Amino acid sequence: MVEHARMHAKHKGHEAMHAEMVLILIVTLVVAQLVLVQWKQRHPKSYNLVTLFQMWVVPLYFTTKLHWWRFLTTWFIFSVITAYISFRATRKPLACTTPRLVYKWFLLLYKISYATGIVGYSVVMFTLFGINLIFRIKPEDAMDFGVSLLFYGLYYGVLGRDFAEMCADFMASTVGYYSASGMPTKHLSDNICAVCGQPILVDVSEEGIIENTYRLSCNHVFHEFCIRGWCIVGKKQMCPYCKEKVDLKRMFSNPWERPHVMYGQLLDWLRYLVAWQPVIIGLVQGINYVLGLE
Repeated sequence: MVEHARMHAKHKGHEAMHAEMVLILIVTLVVAQLVLVQWKQRHPKSYNLVTLFQMWVVPLYFTTKLHWWRFLTTWFIFSVITAYISFRATRKPLACTTPRLVYKWFLLLYKISYATGIVGYSVVMFTLFGINLIFRIKPEDAMDFGVSLLFYGLYYGVLGRDFAEMCADFMASTVGYYSASGMPTKHLSDNICAVCGQPILVDVSEEGIIENTYRLSCNHVFHEFCIRGWCIVGKKQMCPYCKEKVDLKRMFSNPWERPHVMYGQLLDWLRYLVAWQPVIIGLVQGINYVLGLE
């Protein structure tokens, strides 16, 4: 109560300054959003690269400052493995085993981040309902654990999808059946997967031992693992060869698989908060400092 009264006394008579600071915040947020949208539409490649760099570096700065060694350890392990995978994906000529290695790593990372986020969210909800008390766990400990898991899941989910998209572009362009703009440089045979460039051994109507073959509405066929990795992890909702839009509802007819698609959409939305929100807040603080609004 005393601290509350001191805070009111400290800020008494500063209402006009506070209103000006709020106005600066709102205007900066709106202008920044417009600039980012225009940048993304006009120069998507540079926008994605800068955003990916922001996603990778900004949390590192804050966690190093706060001495969060567990996060720094996981960040280092993720960075080493992903750097190796990205190096393999950008080599020319592309090794025949590389596309499946890349999609396996990022799909595994995607599933781990999805499971970690779900567990973290569940722990947070259980703590809010007091279920942690049944196991004699302090609310603050349970909440810290849940929030940490939620952060790990969402952060590595977003970062992994962005690296996967970059690798998918490089590999598909190298294989030659896909180009971001223009026509493919190679003709696609009926028994070749346009994502990995390897032969398709299982007929669409047959049940595969390891994986099945999937046919899109445009009649192009792919390894099921490849096309799912292309669409979910690589964020490419179109045929790698003819660029016809992929019907994700048809691809994921099983209701248990649809949350993976919704989770991917959530990660895309959270990218803005993780990568650009700290920059915008720092810009607002800089403007307030220059104007003497403290």
